[in-house]
Amino acid sequence: MLSLIGRLVLGAPDALGELRTMAVDTIDDRPETIDDGLAASPSSRDRILRAAATLLNVGGRAAVTTRAVSAAAGAQPPTIYRQFGDMQGLLDAVAADGFARYVRTKVTRENTTDPVADLRAGWDAHIGFGLANPALYALMYGDPRSGVAPPAAIEAAALLRELVQRVAEAGRLRVDVDRATRLIHAVGVGVVLTLSAAAVAERDHAVSELTREAILAAVTTEPSSDSASERAGPARAAGYAIALEAVLPEAAAAFTPAERGLLAEWLGRLIQEP
Repeated sequence: MLSLIGRLVLGAPDALGELRTMAVDTIDDRPETIDDGLAASPSSRDRILRAAATLLNVGGRAAVTTRAVSAAAGAQPPTIYRQFGDMQGLLDAVAADGFARYVRTKVTRENTTDPVADLRAGWDAHIGFGLANPALYALMYGDPRSGVAPPAAIEAAALLRELVQRVAEAGRLRVDVDRATRLIHAVGVGVVLTLSAAAVAERDHAVSELTREAILAAVTTEPSSDSASERAGPARAAGYAIALEAVLPEAAAAFTPAERGLLAEWLGRLIQEP
């Protein structure tokens, strides 16, 4: 595969034709139920996105160069910078487009009555997406920029927080929503990057399952009816405090700003007590 990139850089006509065919096939292979928003006659922006995504899939981030993208998309280099600002902007757009397609498959799946089960399913979907799209995932998480996160990574974090929020509202979270979200995110990203670094045949998928159950056990509880003795005293109070903290914005009008601040302080004390 990398030889294709090398031939492209050298300007070999057959390499250019092969890469353009791959770009079309990449789009055509997407599930028909997913509307990726690209027209039958793609604009220059869409052609550039397709070319960059194909190069990323074939040769990794290093293959996505101005020259290679321009050749594959049939566009002049200034067009790339006019559409995306710079190459980092193009890479962010590629990540956002790929993750948006993943998100559209998730929103079609209805939540169940068990928020922890939904969180577990969300973990599996995230790990599966990362392992199926290692170059795209590495683009989102493998090269962190201090204080800057790709838009796709921000959206992924928001989706995770929504799942954790539902667990909190059910009174089944051991820690506050923000901390649980950070913990699950950090561990999940680590699992994907670790498994992606191994050869496909050598990946131990039990690592994901065991890690998932360990982190869920650390941040969630069983339904209260099954764990009254386990959650007695401060731990039980903390669980209810976390649940109240999660839904407090819905009752914001019932309190003055000072009262909301005081209540938040009290809830924080209960949450930290265990």
